[in-house]
Amino acid sequence: MDRVSGVCRFGGVVSAVRTRTGRSRRRLTGPVQTNEEMPEAPRRGLGAILVLACILVYHNSLYCGFVFDDISAIKENRDLRPQTPISNIFLNDFWGTPIHKEQSHKSYRPLTVLTFRWNYAVHGLQPAGYHLVNLLLHALVSLLYYRVCAMFLPEFASFVAAILFAVHPIHTEAVTGVVGRAEMLSSVFFLGALLCYARAASRRRYTDWRYLVACTGCVGIAMLCKEQGITVTAVCVVYELFVAQKRRGLVLNGRSWLEAWGKAGWGCGCGEAARRVATVCCATLALLAARLHVMGAQLPVFTRFDNPAGASPPPARHLTFAYLPALNAWLLTLPEALCCDWTMGTVALLRSWKDPRNLATVALATLLIAAAVHALRTRSSALSMGLALLVLPFLPASNLFFPVGFVVAERVLYMPSMGWCLLVAHGWRLLARRRASLAAAALIFLLLAFSAKTYVRNWDWKTEYSIFASGLKVNRNNAKLYNNVGHALEADGKYAEALQFFNTAVSVQPDDVGAHINVGRTYNHLGRYQEAEEAYVKAKSLLPKAKPGESYQARIAPNHLNVFLNLANLISKNVTRLEEADMLYRQAISMRADYTQAYINRGDILIKLNRTKEAQEVYERALLYDSGNPDIYYNLGVVLLEQGKASQALAYLDKALELEPEHEQALLNSAILLQELGAADLRHLARQRLLKLLDKDATNERVHFNLGMVCMDEGDAACAERWFRAAVRLKPDFRSALFNLALLLADRRRPLEAAPFLKQLVRHHPDHVKALVLLGDIYINSVKDLDAAESCYRRILELEPDNVQALHNLCVVAVERGKLAVAEECLSRAAALAPHEHYIQRHLAVVRTRRAALASPTPHASHTPHTPHTPSSASEVRARWNYIPQQPPDPHETDPS
Repeated sequence: MDRVSGVCRFGGVVSAVRTRTGRSRRRLTGPVQTNEEMPEAPRRGLGAILVLACILVYHNSLYCGFVFDDISAIKENRDLRPQTPISNIFLNDFWGTPIHKEQSHKSYRPLTVLTFRWNYAVHGLQPAGYHLVNLLLHALVSLLYYRVCAMFLPEFASFVAAILFAVHPIHTEAVTGVVGRAEMLSSVFFLGALLCYARAASRRRYTDWRYLVACTGCVGIAMLCKEQGITVTAVCVVYELFVAQKRRGLVLNGRSWLEAWGKAGWGCGCGEAARRVATVCCATLALLAARLHVMGAQLPVFTRFDNPAGASPPPARHLTFAYLPALNAWLLTLPEALCCDWTMGTVALLRSWKDPRNLATVALATLLIAAAVHALRTRSSALSMGLALLVLPFLPASNLFFPVGFVVAERVLYMPSMGWCLLVAHGWRLLARRRASLAAAALIFLLLAFSAKTYVRNWDWKTEYSIFASGLKVNRNNAKLYNNVGHALEADGKYAEALQFFNTAVSVQPDDVGAHINVGRTYNHLGRYQEAEEAYVKAKSLLPKAKPGESYQARIAPNHLNVFLNLANLISKNVTRLEEADMLYRQAISMRADYTQAYINRGDILIKLNRTKEAQEVYERALLYDSGNPDIYYNLGVVLLEQGKASQALAYLDKALELEPEHEQALLNSAILLQELGAADLRHLARQRLLKLLDKDATNERVHFNLGMVCMDEGDAACAERWFRAAVRLKPDFRSALFNLALLLADRRRPLEAAPFLKQLVRHHPDHVKALVLLGDIYINSVKDLDAAESCYRRILELEPDNVQALHNLCVVAVERGKLAVAEECLSRAAALAPHEHYIQRHLAVVRTRRAALASPTPHASHTPHTPHTPSSASEVRARWNYIPQQPPDPHETDPS
């Protein structure tokens, strides 16, 4: 009869040690293994210390912004916006690209993107909230990891493993880089799956199927957070074989460990163990099949710049991939030289067996094999599970089975570091038994060093410039880092400094198409257009040539096709080369039919060529490839505006706003169209859209101006004046705002206030005819400065010799001066130019009457021309001002003035 001699609970797992009673016991022969110390339940106080450690070393990450991959995954990812259907998260990859497209990275992580969307819903694009969630997730993972370690190690050794994990510097990319949330979310459910499996397998003859179902659910969720999560199934199998089925004091007795384990260890528990393993494995295979179906059974396509070894022939390909695990192991062991990007030339290819780095490959393989054999011989749970957690989660990113889009990525070591920390804690425990003081000193030193390194490393992620500059301190053979430092300087307007880094990138990697594009773009910013064109032509020559029967798309990075766009944009500044620019866009489209940006830019060129119908067809074709792109709908609206189809244009602008409510150009131009339509309710909607733009950017003078125009249409002169004045303050040379403000003041009988704005307008825009006319009118009728008025009208006649209005008003100046003969001759000339203008004929008659009266003195001859008259007086000759209502700015006008 069996009886339980000892029971211990740890991490939700019940472990029982049974002995047999009776007349005799089976004697064990051979070397008897020392029993492992039984784990103890984790204490809450130590868990609180873990959380505090996470906060202390990562609290400065809250001051970091969005950098590196955060830009694509968060700032530029439309799937985070509330107006985007939530179903898109499950149709697109991690970066917002439809997963069925060839350029998709096939990284299907909808649950991680969902958490980003929740962040966006709460606080938009304020990075602190995203970083706070990451910090809390890391603390949660550390607690769960502590609980998992407690299944294999005593209490304090488990705490040592957990706190090493909490402060390990290799985690800064996963915790401080916002996109690293995928690692932590996946790890939460990875550890949850392992804990559930351990609970389900806590009794050898009985399976708690509730926990096994929960385990499979956690596997699926972990995989939907990041692909690595699926490897927990293999970890659970290792747990079943080497922990749940373990027998203490197993006799080898000359037999192989596998035979001995099979006879003594599998035995009676075979059925339940097989059912558990079969269940999780079948569920995992079903999840894997669903995952392959989602990605279309296609591996992502990467270029040789992303992973040079993947595009190299043997033996360089195999030797390099075999060396990479050793490099990752070194980063885990000595995380001193950390770098955000390990692509391109960071890791030189191992081209022959004579490369000394092959020794590191052999050393790691030997070490892992020796550790695995030792784990099997000693049946050490800590050693077995440490190796499983170290190796298995790393395999999908190892390049050993299929190439991935990077050489080394520190954030993918987040899960493997769990195995590393468990192994270190196990070794520390063994050392502490013999040399307690040395073990304590080593632990304190390691924790302090790791914590300091992590805290300092977090600051590297503060800005784009700081993270890439820190990478260059570690690696100077990566052209991508030089390019990214240049991009950061370029964003700050430091073009000369950026050019130096781009040129260095070219020297480091002469065949880097992107580096040549960057050089050309910077030359363009500096106004050195000839050198810019030469750089673009060089980049274009480096593109791979098309080969019959081979997909061109699979051999070129989509961003490298930007060379066609940049070169076309450059040469299109010369209106005589628009056709040449159009040809470049057509060439880009021929290389990638789904290159929507080329369609958009080509449409702009066709509009400039006045081929609006073709432009409309180009944009409609672009919609076939990207029906969710608001820019395409906006451009279609612009084309229809060019064709005079205002209502249809408004429909497309509204569609663009439906997809992206913050689309600035669509908000502005749709507001202008709504204002033009004239209905009161539409003007109200126009005002709402303009005020929304104002909330986004209070320094946009065009928004202030158009709000003033809405007020003008509503008859609210005071409101209009306020908005026009604000526009002028923001842009002192804003001609439309200056003119309309002056006109408004003049119409409100405040001509002396209007005059300074007209002078300011004429100073910045000496050819503004209507301003000169209005200013001359004020000089005559309000200021009584005939010389200034005459100067205004003569300036107009220099610009437009046939301007009847200016000529007529110049005649009025002669009348005011009493030069009736000059005035009569002037008015006769004006009447000849405009025989149908009755006011000129009337004024000519008045002047002739006055001349006749002066020639024949009468009692009324003392009348002077300066006597004021009412507008209906038959003898009045006044400067005439005809106001033409100001039209809204052209949607294509880059400078609204």
